[in-house]
Order: sequence, then structure tokens, then C-alpha cells
Amino acid sequence: MLVDPGGGSVTPANIKASMDQFAQSAASGGFTVNETGGQALIAAIDKLLDWIDGSGTDLVYLAQSPKLGGSHGGKAISPFAQKVATDQQGFLTVLQQLQESLTTAKQGIKTAMKNYQETDATGRGKFIQA
Repeated sequence: MLVDPGGGSVTPANIKASMDQFAQSAASGGFTVNETGGQALIAAIDKLLDWIDGSGTDLVYLAQSPKLGGSHGGKAISPFAQKVATDQQGFLTVLQQLQESLTTAKQGIKTAMKNYQETDATGRGKFIQA
């Protein structure tokens, strides 16, 4: 198992940078994908985006301090739980960045599909002319 020397942290900046690089690679012709593969990837992305969009109301509760009672443990854990959900590396922060990144990835896949069609048409033209 490979262990990330950076502690394995996932940050919004890491997610955004990865998806931006993915989309740039597709735009520059770094990879192509056929219609079947592209549509499968887009369907998976759409399913995850639908889940994120549909969970919005439920996720609002994570941003609130949980009601853990008046004990010392409850008073200590409640703000910590809220911070875990909302700070710079918190679940809600990363989930929002993931949502934006999935939209970027979806556009990259569409570009890669277009590149595939263009490459296929160019290749087909070479065989037809021969």
C-alpha cells in the first residue's frame, strides 16, 4: 500500500487542480474516449451530482453544532463535530469542491468524446482515400 507522504489529506485545492488538469488534458487532445465509455462516465457523474443536489437539505444539518447534551463530553465534542464538517478540509467544503470538479470532469469527458470522433473521422478518411 502506498502512503501519501503529505498525510493523505484531500483538500479542495487538490481536487480542483486534478480536475482542471483532467479537463486541460482532454482539451489538448491528451486522451480520447469513445461514445459508449464517455456516456458511462457521464452517467456516473450525473448520478453523483444528483445525489449531492438531492442531499442539500440533509447536509445543512452537518453545518450545525450537534445537540450532544450538557455533559463535559458533549460540550467538548459538539463544536469539534461542526468544525469537521465545515472547516477548510471539512466534509461539506470538500463535497462542494467535488461537485464543482465533477462538472469540470464532465466537460472534459465531452471534449474527449469530441476528440475521439474527430480522430476517428480523420483516420477513416485516410483509409477511404487510399
